[in-house]
Amino acid sequence: MTRDGRFLAGLALLLAITTGAPSLAQTSGAVSRPVATVTRDGDRWTAVLELDQAASVWGFTGSARMRDGQPQWRPQQWRVETPGVVLDRVGARDVLRSVDGGPLPREVRLSLSPGPAAVAAAYDPALVFSDGSVALFSGQFDVFPLASVEAARAMPEDLNGLDLQAEATRVTWRDRAGPVLFRGERIAEATASDADTYVLFGGVGVREHGTLATVVDPEMPGWIRETMTDYASRVTAFYTERLGGGPSARPTLMASWKGPTPGVTSMGGSVLPGLIVASFEGGGVVESTAALDETVRWFVGHESAHFWLGQTIRYEYVRDMWITEGGADLMAVRAAKALDPSYDGRTKLQQEVDDCITLAAHGGVASADSRGEHQAYYACGAVFALAAEAAERERSGGDWIDVVHAMLKANLDDGVLTRREWLDHFEGLAGAEPRALIDTLLDDGAENPARTLARLFDLTGVAYREEGGRLLLSRGSAHAGIRPGVIPVRTDTD
Repeated sequence: MTRDGRFLAGLALLLAITTGAPSLAQTSGAVSRPVATVTRDGDRWTAVLELDQAASVWGFTGSARMRDGQPQWRPQQWRVETPGVVLDRVGARDVLRSVDGGPLPREVRLSLSPGPAAVAAAYDPALVFSDGSVALFSGQFDVFPLASVEAARAMPEDLNGLDLQAEATRVTWRDRAGPVLFRGERIAEATASDADTYVLFGGVGVREHGTLATVVDPEMPGWIRETMTDYASRVTAFYTERLGGGPSARPTLMASWKGPTPGVTSMGGSVLPGLIVASFEGGGVVESTAALDETVRWFVGHESAHFWLGQTIRYEYVRDMWITEGGADLMAVRAAKALDPSYDGRTKLQQEVDDCITLAAHGGVASADSRGEHQAYYACGAVFALAAEAAERERSGGDWIDVVHAMLKANLDDGVLTRREWLDHFEGLAGAEPRALIDTLLDDGAENPARTLARLFDLTGVAYREEGGRLLLSRGSAHAGIRPGVIPVRTDTD
């Protein structure tokens, strides 16, 4: 997973000015430095925002929609206590605005009821543990000033590349009951901006496992805790052996349990600097099965892969999410096979091919976010990675992780892997026509995606057969080119 950022100059702002569209930010040009204080006092949570500019609208950088298509989670969990200020949704953005159109008060007070929210392609605002502990995502209070409601409505969903004329909100985190856990350390209070982490309130414990620390819900089914802890240590060691570098500090695994809800089998997660976050729910995951165990391992492998493909190098725009999400999918498959030779990745990769064919028929992969089809980034990104791997195998005998290693080395200076850079590298492996096929799928989709992918596979060497209109991967494509490296065996116990 990546964060809304400011990677390029304010191109969209320039366009707004030259075309006469509403200015996206305050006309003063002053950089805003908002401050917030988040306090837990027993069951009462408050957030106080200190705003340093006279603006009638303040937008939240993190304004992801819910997975069910609903636009907002904040009104379900936040209540504005300051008179004359309302929490609203304007265009693609959650905002605080004044009722009368004038500037907001310089201090805005909110009461919070933190809870999980099924946000799409973004970090959950809160993880709630069964003992009452709560972890809050640090970036949910990042705000920036806007000139008007009209300017807010003109803002795009993707803020990458925009100069928001605001620094990340500097937040102080306090718990009247005792210290908070911030970046693996218990401290009386934490203050930071752009922290990109979860801040833990409450007494749920941290356990040490040599190369890994865990913060796991005490009610979590034991098999999930053991599988995650063991595999996270092993898979990060595998990636480190193959790719070098890795987490800047010893990683922490934080996992919450929403309970054995009948008829539900759910797991989700994300990765932040030095932190893997996971959430589990449902009666369907209480007892271990071979299939569930495999899924949990693959899930940890995917999230751990983002320490390299997603953090060491990141994508440029949200529309390029296929680079990191699809790439991490294939990394997880290759790691699972290297660590367990009995693992068969064909089922996962075949699902990626099937999903990509279905979703690319709806339009370009790059615009999937606007259609609510985030799976296209994972599925088609993995298919593109599979094609790059096949071309690398033909050239050097290597695998997808070798391709990732080369991309890492080439882009360490700025830490950004753009679409053009990815495709330039791919063209160097596979040639101009395969690149053109991916370009078309990214921009336009295809009337017959199966035919387009078949051509891509033919040109790059992905082994498959056609059967009943489907492209079925051969066993060779699911397992080809895997090099295990040297993996230390974990011997400590929970």
